[in-house]
Amino acid sequence: MNIIIDVKEKELDVEVKVSGEIDAYTAPKLRERIYSFSEKKGIKMIIDLSDVNYMDSTGLGVFVGIFKNVRANNGEFKLVGLSSRLIRLFEITGLADIIDINSKIEGGIQ
Repeated sequence: MNIIIDVKEKELDVEVKVSGEIDAYTAPKLRERIYSFSEKKGIKMIIDLSDVNYMDSTGLGVFVGIFKNVRANNGEFKLVGLSSRLIRLFEITGLADIIDINSKIEGGIQ
């Protein structure tokens, strides 16, 4: 079970590209790598999940925690590139109504 986490940061813009699986074994690594960004005031965080082929409830928990922290610090949080399977997971849990899950990937940090 592997996960690759690529982070690009420019001032208050943070882009995170996640590849692999997000589960009970890899979710702590993901949280450890990106949580500190969520503590910055006014951060704009975009997480690209287009190369994530599996995610369980542990992964959802990581994203909920980061989302809450970003919002508490007046920031923006968006998930992009979700497969139909991941979109369904967010819809079933009701998180799609709370977290911005946009399936389109737009321009990134230059």
